[in-house]
Amino acid sequence: MQGLVRVVRSCQETMKLAVLRHCHGRITSSLSLREKGLGNVTVADVLLTKEDDKVDFLLWCRTDDTLEVAAKNMADHNVGSLVVLRPGDQQDIAGIITERDYLRKIVARGRSPNHTRVGDIMTEENKLITVTSNTNILQAMQLMTENQIRHVPVIDRKIVGMVSIVDVVRAVVEQQNGELKRLNGFIQGDYY
Repeated sequence: MQGLVRVVRSCQETMKLAVLRHCHGRITSSLSLREKGLGNVTVADVLLTKEDDKVDFLLWCRTDDTLEVAAKNMADHNVGSLVVLRPGDQQDIAGIITERDYLRKIVARGRSPNHTRVGDIMTEENKLITVTSNTNILQAMQLMTENQIRHVPVIDRKIVGMVSIVDVVRAVVEQQNGELKRLNGFIQGDYY
């Protein structure tokens, strides 16, 4: 019976990922993070729970854009990073630009954001740290913590989305709140 349940859950996850890739995360998950168990929560689950207006993977800039344009894009959408694409291609990732890059490489050095190109200060593709939609949320958290980064592109052959440490922590807290609620229910006899 447990084997059958695993097969069904595996099929559900496969379908969910297919829908995620097709719809770019504009749906909600049928199984909440609270019910999954932390060991089973993936980056795909986090992407599915992000609000429609916070779908970071739609936000990008090009290597030849000025830092002024990139900073305005981040500020307008209240995000801390943008995926950087090569000119002329929607899927050719060149790197990532973050608020931290802007602060340290432009503001602190007195450079002009109007005359500096994104490609001059971005973290390049060969140094880019990424995850896949199948990455466990705890692994993503560990990767972000060890590398002292706050934003990770999600790539499954092509860019699927972006998760931040805030997204990851929110998912962990939601799952732990669900676990606490289940344990309290069990202790109080409401579990059955």
